[in-house]
Amino acid sequence: MKTWMKKLVDQFDMDWGGAHPNSEDGTAKKPNTPVLTEDRATLLYILDVYNKHLFEIQNHSVRKVRAKLDTFAKELVQANPEEAEKTMFRIRQFISSYRIDEYSYVQNTFDDFKRIIWDFADHLSEEAHAEDSSQADINQSLEGLREAVESNSIEDLRAKSREFINFYLKHQTTKNDRRSKRMESIKKNLTTVKKQLMEANQTARRDHMTGAHNRRSYDEQVRRYLQLQDIDKEPMTLIILDIDFFKKINDNYGHDFGDFVLKECVRLLQESFSREEDFIARLGGEEFGVILPGCNVEAATKMADEAMARIRKEAFVHENQTIRFTVSMGIAQYSPGESPDNWYKRADEALYESKQTGRNKYSLASKPGIKRVA
Repeated sequence: MKTWMKKLVDQFDMDWGGAHPNSEDGTAKKPNTPVLTEDRATLLYILDVYNKHLFEIQNHSVRKVRAKLDTFAKELVQANPEEAEKTMFRIRQFISSYRIDEYSYVQNTFDDFKRIIWDFADHLSEEAHAEDSSQADINQSLEGLREAVESNSIEDLRAKSREFINFYLKHQTTKNDRRSKRMESIKKNLTTVKKQLMEANQTARRDHMTGAHNRRSYDEQVRRYLQLQDIDKEPMTLIILDIDFFKKINDNYGHDFGDFVLKECVRLLQESFSREEDFIARLGGEEFGVILPGCNVEAATKMADEAMARIRKEAFVHENQTIRFTVSMGIAQYSPGESPDNWYKRADEALYESKQTGRNKYSLASKPGIKRVA
């Protein structure tokens, strides 16, 4: 079996009769053990990636969609060819319907955002027409704002909106006293819109459920830290971690409790990595990343030990059962000149080693260009 298929199968904690499907050692396989073809494994991988990057949309809660995708995955792994055809037909139906709703939700949200800016621009345009020809610079700036609305680029729209707001505030403050009342009204309007823009910006960079930074924010922060590292040459270490057997937690106690565990994991990580410069992000599913500026690998391992001890100690009561969870970690110190992708890859490979050698532990990444030999 290919390595990526084995890693994928390991996530599901299925009973393969003592051997993984397609294993070269066929002696341990039971007669009814399903064979996971590469085509079916690819579809399973797509479902798994989709499952890890869901977000709330109207009529489709993350919890319910995740449960449905989990059901599809289990059926796909265990089904014989005839049953697999039925499952794949249901998958096609579901993805087709869900993707349309997902696209509509994103498009409608963006359209609402554009309407806020468009109405604001129209309001200020009416104000500008009431002024003399000295308002030509405002009209020109407003035209740039309208073009940003029509461009269908949220980045252009956010940049132009901020640019215009800063310009207009500066322009208004130079007006004489006879316009002070009008200026106060406009400033109030500007404050409201600016707050909406800032909230939209923060929401786009936070994980909706846990409150941790999201993958997009992580990628941006890595680039910033590496730019600073080129200047100050301070050490920096990355920790990639997974909640151990998280799928069993979902299966045994329900997705609501699984969501609770994710939130508690973030809380405990924030208590452990509490320096102002420490950066914690949810990278997808039960995977998290922690960036530790100014920390070499020795300092990072001490912090990792403390975090793991804190997590092991925490206990939760669910339906009269006391439940604990653990995490596995991979730790990689940044090597000067290394790409962000390679830095992440080394930490992720160390995480995989921790999971393969017992979990509830950390492993240190190999240096760039060095591979471990069994």
